Amino acid sequence: MSNPSWQPWQGGPQPGQPHGLPQPWQPVSAPSMLASHADRERTVDVLRAGYGEGRLEKGEFDKRVGRAYAARTVGELAVLVADLPQGPLGQPAVVPRTFLPVARPRTNGKAVGAAVCGVLCLPTFGFTGIPAVVLGQAARSEIQRTGEGGDGLALIGLVLGWMSVAAWTVMLTLMLAFAVGGG
Repeated sequence: MSNPSWQPWQGGPQPGQPHGLPQPWQPVSAPSMLASHADRERTVDVLRAGYGEGRLEKGEFDKRVGRAYAARTVGELAVLVADLPQGPLGQPAVVPRTFLPVARPRTNGKAVGAAVCGVLCLPTFGFTGIPAVVLGQAARSEIQRTGEGGDGLALIGLVLGWMSVAAWTVMLTLMLAFAVGGG
C-alpha cells in the first residue's frame, strides 16, 4: 500500500487545495493559540491510538510524536492528527454502561416519615405508632408503583409501629381486665 506524496504532518498545501491544509473539523480554539502541555499530551494520546489501531507505521508515529512535543500552537497539533478518527485534540471517551455509576432511585418521603415515627415510638410511649403504620403502608404501595427507594425504611416504620400498637393493645386489655375483675 503506497502513501500519497503529501501528508498533513509534512506541512505545505495539499495539491488541489488553494487555501492550504484541509480541515474537516472545526477547531475548538484559534489555531494560533499557544498549546499547553495537556494539549500536547492529548495529541500524543490520539497518535498512540492511531498507532495501536494500525493507522500509523512506527517511523511515522515517532515523527509525529516528536513534532507534537515540539509544537508551539494548537494549530500545529491539529495538523498532526487531522487524518486520524479521533480528531485534532481527541474527543471525550465513551464509557461503557457497565462502568458508569448506577443512579440510585429517589427515596420515598413517606418511608422516611414512617421510619422516624417508628423510632420515636419509644420516647413518645407509642403515640407515633399509628402514624408509623399508616405512613409505612402508604410508602410501600407507592414504592411498588413508582420504583422509588426506601422500602427498608418503610418496613422499619411498619414493624416498630405495629409493635407499639400491639404493646398498647396488650396494656389496654390488661387494664380493662383488672378494672372488670377487681371492681
